[in-house]
Amino acid sequence: MPAIVLSPVPHWTPAKPTKETLEWANLEVIDLAQARTPEGRTEQVEKARNAMHNQGFFYVINHGLDQSEVERVFDIAAVPFEQVGPEEKKRHEAKIKETGTFMGYKPLQYWHIANGVRDRIEHYNLNRNVELKPHPEAVQPLLPEIQEFIRHNHVDVLHELERLLALGLELPEETLVKIHNFEDKNNSYCRFMMYYPRPQEEEEQSEGVWLKGHPDQTTLSVLYSQPISGLQIREGDGVWRWVKHMENALVINCGDSLEMLSGGYYKSAIHRVVQPPKDQRGHKRLGAFYFCYADDDVQLEPLVESPVLQRVGVKRRAEEGKAPMMEAWRKARTAAYGTSELKKSSEHGVEEETLNGVRVRHYN
Repeated sequence: MPAIVLSPVPHWTPAKPTKETLEWANLEVIDLAQARTPEGRTEQVEKARNAMHNQGFFYVINHGLDQSEVERVFDIAAVPFEQVGPEEKKRHEAKIKETGTFMGYKPLQYWHIANGVRDRIEHYNLNRNVELKPHPEAVQPLLPEIQEFIRHNHVDVLHELERLLALGLELPEETLVKIHNFEDKNNSYCRFMMYYPRPQEEEEQSEGVWLKGHPDQTTLSVLYSQPISGLQIREGDGVWRWVKHMENALVINCGDSLEMLSGGYYKSAIHRVVQPPKDQRGHKRLGAFYFCYADDDVQLEPLVESPVLQRVGVKRRAEEGKAPMMEAWRKARTAAYGTSELKKSSEHGVEEETLNGVRVRHYN
């Protein structure tokens, strides 16, 4: 197979990591190199299982890309924002409500955050199959690299993690892989995302929240760790803690779809993005993500054959037999996010809505 020819793009230089003292989350580290050895696999299964059960988050190291390759990913990630003009962005704007997908651009100020403040976030999304739709001219030469980046995340990284998590439920190790195929019925996607600094007035009105606390709709979400702090997770004690940057690591979180499939054993992680620490303010914050779904024809019913679930019990998000199909779930969540009318919950600081018979909570 011929090597991919790298098209020249400007180099992205992020801000330096913060030097401020913050309350960091203590997240487990999964080593995929160790997971591929007979002696290391059992330990990594236990770590992955416990982390997803207790926190819904962990880091991944030795994921298959070196630091220079990750830097190239961020160079590419900046192109849809730095090298594409407003008119072309408008032509490629996603029809989010109409289609229930983010494919294309989510424009600035599409989502409501709080007290009339809208987001300052722009992102560009590409389906697992990058050929499904046209792309801006500056992005087109980069499509072979982006397609390989997508394949790497879906197959080399997530299939390995899915095996660990299936073994954690004492299921055959291919159980989750078999419902996350790298083919047409799977609509996982890649996202490049730019957070822009906000006026002080907006920071005060929103209490520094850039993206409200929420669970992902995915099975698993992949974030390439980057230096500008802002991501926080809400832990079991109700405290929001910062996720620390780890050089050349991935940050993995469990989404609602995997929580449903695991009968509540793996916890969908509540997370948000807030204003960065003082020594990082004024900088653009660039992100590279891969959001993974089960195949569209999968019903998100608990895997009740799991011996673990048979011992500890099953927690359902929907009535038995009425869990949504993956396609209906992802489209409903996408169309509603940041634009729907939310109801106040009995829990302080929580708003909620019901989609496809499943309660979804949002945190301020």
